[in-house]
Amino acid sequence: MIITRTPLRISFFGGGTDLPDYYRKFGGEVLSTTIDKYLYITCRRMPPFWEYNSRFVYGSKTELVSGIEEIEHPSIRETLRFMGLGYGIDLHYNTDIPARSGIGSSSSFTVGLLNALYGLNGKMVSKKELAAQAIHIEQDMIQEAVGSQDQTAAAYGGLNHIVFKENGDIETYPMTLPPERIKALNSHLVLVFTGFQRFAKNIEKSKIQTLEEHFAGLARMKQYVGQAIEILGSNKDIREFGALLNDTWKEKRDLSEKVSDSRIDGMYRRGMEHGAIGGKLLGAGGGGFMLFFVEPKKQEDFIKAFADYVCVPFQFEDAGSQVIYYRPDAKVVMDGNFKEDAVNGFNADTPK
Repeated sequence: MIITRTPLRISFFGGGTDLPDYYRKFGGEVLSTTIDKYLYITCRRMPPFWEYNSRFVYGSKTELVSGIEEIEHPSIRETLRFMGLGYGIDLHYNTDIPARSGIGSSSSFTVGLLNALYGLNGKMVSKKELAAQAIHIEQDMIQEAVGSQDQTAAAYGGLNHIVFKENGDIETYPMTLPPERIKALNSHLVLVFTGFQRFAKNIEKSKIQTLEEHFAGLARMKQYVGQAIEILGSNKDIREFGALLNDTWKEKRDLSEKVSDSRIDGMYRRGMEHGAIGGKLLGAGGGGFMLFFVEPKKQEDFIKAFADYVCVPFQFEDAGSQVIYYRPDAKVVMDGNFKEDAVNGFNADTPK
């Protein structure tokens, strides 16, 4: 049995420039961090006692399948196809935060699943490989309209400057800051759930369809990354980081009419009226989590103003996707003989 733990992420600046249609022309940059809210995948080889080869349990849904084409969950289906395991699996998925909430859960799932399946095969791969393979599965195999930052953040973990090059290469640079500076940044951040979820791929698709109209705005959003790094790496007032978040939120709203609506705008105004210096909606937009930058001395009153919402405390994390439990499959008795692989492949006849 394998259990992986993969972090979720907060993206501060540069979102949108991680879309391949943009960065393969102009290059992209993102400043993001992973947080101590995780996605867990428990995975083992399927014992041979049922009429199905594999079982997948996620949310309120259970899939029982005998062939890969029967799998409904796109990431499970295409990740298994990519890995070519040749045996069935029993998979259970849990998370600290609801899916479709703007903090990268879809890509964290793909990264965590890859990590688990490699573990089942007794292999370890680098963080760079995990990120690259998750990007390939989501963008090329599932053909989803997604960027490349979430997979990278989930695989590596930490507060990072991620650079997307025109040739397709992705480089990750950890922010080497004094601990007190990182602590100061973390202490000024408040995460508030809007109360509604959304499908990011629909919003990202609308952005891609009109991407050329927003090249200038994306270029400005990319510039904010360098400005934010300069603020963090200097003795400048940390509140300048919050003001920059306000600027990038204005740019983000203009990328698509689906990014925000009257509810989100009203929520943002409430935050600004109760002590926030800046903030932004996380992820593609349309719902999920909103991040606010609020001085610690003002956070008690701020949180009271959002008593009808869920405010989620968090800390930065820097481990990335990890195998946190590893125990090789035990041998089982079949027809009086010990067999290492007590499962059948997807294309084999299943024991009845």
